Amino acid sequence: MRIASLVPSSTEMLFALGFGDQVVAVTHECDFPPEASRLPHLSETVIPPGLSPAEIDAEVKRLLGRGEPLYRLKADVLESVRPDLIVAQDVCAVCAVSYDDVVSIAARLPGGPTVLRQDPTNLAEVLDNALEVAEAVGDPAAGIALKNEMEARIEAVRSAVEDRERPTVLAIEWLDPPFTGGHWVPEMIELAGGRDLIGRAGEKSAETTWPELEGLAPDLAVIMPCGYDAEMAADQAREYADRIDSTGARRVAAVDAAASFSRPGPRLIDGIELLGSLIHPEAVPVPAGLRALTTRG
Repeated sequence: MRIASLVPSSTEMLFALGFGDQVVAVTHECDFPPEASRLPHLSETVIPPGLSPAEIDAEVKRLLGRGEPLYRLKADVLESVRPDLIVAQDVCAVCAVSYDDVVSIAARLPGGPTVLRQDPTNLAEVLDNALEVAEAVGDPAAGIALKNEMEARIEAVRSAVEDRERPTVLAIEWLDPPFTGGHWVPEMIELAGGRDLIGRAGEKSAETTWPELEGLAPDLAVIMPCGYDAEMAADQAREYADRIDSTGARRVAAVDAAASFSRPGPRLIDGIELLGSLIHPEAVPVPAGLRALTTRG
């Protein structure tokens, strides 16, 4: 089977399931595993490089307000790779090519490729996506095995922290304006032994203001701006230190959101383990190859 992935999280899922050799094209943002980035790219962003967080937010709102896409789908590349299966998403207009655009273009391609939509809003749906993708590729056993593995790792963290005190956590997914963690992030915090002060599982990330966050006094603030790695997130945390300090956070840690928090794929489990090590370092070890950068506390 020839598979085209239009979502970074789905690319990661396909490789984790053992289907990497069947993936023939990915998005410009698909950078994990490294071999995925070497495949033909099916998309490009219309957001100019070098913008500040506030400028990125303004440009996204401007484009969405005018009904314009944030990503361009390279229809010629999609046609040239002759996919049998296209994996797309419909959960976030800011995250990937529009699902409706994909369906429209796929209908005109030779052979009529199947389009599989992935739109998880919580952790259970992310785990079930492993089953859905494996079923679509024709190897349901691979999906069952991967889901079982992910569930076992989650349970290991949950069991390690279940009888411990639950420190309060504030997850910040963007800094200007501030957005608090949504979708699966509150669940990840809960499983890692914390208590999310703002986020609600299954609900979208919420735009707020710094005055609204003032004085919350979380035990831990986790800075996880979407699309930023840990070093970039730490830079943002330092740039906005005064505003973060206004929340009264006792500790502040920056993490790689793209790797372990913003993409609804297998690496969310790494994120749960990382959160566990931040919230309960005495009970949960830092996962191999992953780290948080502490900017205070």
